[in-house]
Amino acid sequence: MASGWLERELDGQRLPMSAPSDPDGGTREVPELATRRLRPVGAEQGPPRAMRELAIEAAGVGIFAWDLTTGALRWDDRLLALFGHDRESFDGTAATFNRALHPDDHARVSRAMQAAIETCGEYAAEYRVVLPDGQTRWVAARGQALRGDNGEAVRVLGAAYDATAAREAEARVGRVLESMRGALFLLDRQWRFTYLNTHAEQLLGRRREELLGRRMWDLFPSAGGSDFERHYRGAMRSGQPVTFEAYYPAPLECWYEVQAWPDPDGLSVHFLDITARRAATEQAQQAARRAHLLAEVTSELTGTVDPEEAVARLAELVVPTLADWCLVTLVEDDQNVRQRRGLRDIGWAHSDPRAGPLVERYARVRWPALTEGAYVVRALRTGALVQVRVDGTAAIQRVLVPGEAHDLMGRLAPESFTVLPLRRRGRTVGLLTLFNGADRGPICDADLETAREVAGRAGLALDSGRIYRQQRDLAEGLQRSLLTAPPESGHAQVVVRYTAAAEAAQVGGDWYDAFLQHDGATMIVIGDVIGHDTAAAAAMGQVRTMLRTLAAHTGSGPADVLCGVDSVMETLQATVTATAVVARLEQTPAERSHGSTRLRWSNAGHPPPMVIHPDGTVVALTGVGTDLLLGIDPRSQRGESEAALDRGAIVLLFTDGLVERRGQSIDDGLQQLRDTLEALATEDRSLDDLCDQVLARMLPPRPEDDVALVAIRAIGTPAP
Repeated sequence: MASGWLERELDGQRLPMSAPSDPDGGTREVPELATRRLRPVGAEQGPPRAMRELAIEAAGVGIFAWDLTTGALRWDDRLLALFGHDRESFDGTAATFNRALHPDDHARVSRAMQAAIETCGEYAAEYRVVLPDGQTRWVAARGQALRGDNGEAVRVLGAAYDATAAREAEARVGRVLESMRGALFLLDRQWRFTYLNTHAEQLLGRRREELLGRRMWDLFPSAGGSDFERHYRGAMRSGQPVTFEAYYPAPLECWYEVQAWPDPDGLSVHFLDITARRAATEQAQQAARRAHLLAEVTSELTGTVDPEEAVARLAELVVPTLADWCLVTLVEDDQNVRQRRGLRDIGWAHSDPRAGPLVERYARVRWPALTEGAYVVRALRTGALVQVRVDGTAAIQRVLVPGEAHDLMGRLAPESFTVLPLRRRGRTVGLLTLFNGADRGPICDADLETAREVAGRAGLALDSGRIYRQQRDLAEGLQRSLLTAPPESGHAQVVVRYTAAAEAAQVGGDWYDAFLQHDGATMIVIGDVIGHDTAAAAAMGQVRTMLRTLAAHTGSGPADVLCGVDSVMETLQATVTATAVVARLEQTPAERSHGSTRLRWSNAGHPPPMVIHPDGTVVALTGVGTDLLLGIDPRSQRGESEAALDRGAIVLLFTDGLVERRGQSIDDGLQQLRDTLEALATEDRSLDDLCDQVLARMLPPRPEDDVALVAIRAIGTPAP
């Protein structure tokens, strides 16, 4: 408790305890109760003495008075306890205070006290004291030197409190800040550095002594006008924290992730150097783009039966991932480099749409303008990559004759270029030429490796396409060699069509046939041997020959011909299964006179033919029904149906590839065909046009099966 003498000493005096200083000259907040003016007991305006004592005790503040004239030092009970003394052990001299003071703080505290005495001003200090038991305690003290009659200080009055807990908390915070993974610095409202941790020193490249108290914009002028300044000032204005990523140029030359928190005192800024992370992310993104490109190239090259069309799209795929612009060249089998024969650019693209027409025009005129020393010619002859990394425009113009191509290259202005041959099985089947401008620079190693992979896949696609075409042409030629031209008949017009499946070498068992019997009747056959391979094609040839021979030799009707084929197949042990429709167009004298034609047919498990009557109605020729397939039971009886056809009626026979495909039933296909024929019957068109339109409307872009088609228009005139 404060003694009476201390009450008298403090009477009317105000203790400056509102903000004791820290060792660095800053201020520290202390309990407000310690800032009250102490007045004599019973003073009308002050609180009761008991309340003042309670307030001081609650604040933990001890009070001292030092008489400079006599040297007597007085402490109240709280201050005695703070220094580890009691009334008996405290001798009342400044020497006791000096002995308790930590040796490292002695000079600093003495200077602060001496300055207050010499100026009759305030005294403020934080210092450590060593207690009698050896423990160390932090003490925060504020005081006032009071002037005597002679104008000099005669005494010092003040107060102190235990700041150990606050100091330890600050030390813990300091250790946390120093151990942070990132850099941290604090700015005041004038943008001056007030604190920075060790990481911030390292990141900023300067010691804290060089930074503290100085404006950030003066020390780091490159930050002015940048994202840093924009975000910092925005946070200060709004009072809201911000997080952003930004690049700082020389001398730092790094990418940073920055978090900034504003407060009334200024701005706290946390930095993380993410340069390595950004580089890794960029590399991962580039790798992902390259992988995506390869996937697109693969999908494009394998998604069409025309690899030339797919390879032509390479330019659009590799720009801008691998180059600023690109040309794709096709090399034909009969190419002649010297004569520029068999060489043509089939694809081009530019990252700038405005330059696209220039590239297209250059692609159309460059080959005749190239000299023997051209880089693409060198790549064709050697089959090796050709690369120019600097001054690419001049290099290309030197191998171009003066003219349009030379001028276009000057406008396109590549700084570097790379020519990659598209090779397969020891031959060059194409060229991929990549061009880069000066801003992009030469192609990097990773992109070049990706370009090599693209070129390899494109070369494989072109070579596979060549083999595919050869196989398809061989298969289709083989199958067409087994199909004869329709005969000329006086009472019917016959048109045939055959479309091969999209898959190479998918030789099928579909066939058609049309021929005259010895009595002048026209036999029409449509059939399909089960299977899609060369064996099916061979079996188709056997069945077709059997049927054609029997019908021509015997002159029998459709049902008898099919029964004969079954019998021959059994005799020859031909393990073949086939569907077929055999139809016979014939006329009696009476029918000839009326201009009508009779149609007789027998169906061995085949889709029913369709008839388009002159009035436009379409019906399926189901007749007495459908019998067993050929090759199932040689002793089965086969039915025969007949119908009268008016002049102009059209009969359409077809194989199942026209109406049946994956995901669609044959019934749905037959209904679609009927609807198509009804739509086509509304217009007067030739029989050839009708067949072409049926195929165009019914078949998908890539037919899965062969299709044979026979159309017969009844004329009604006598047979020759």
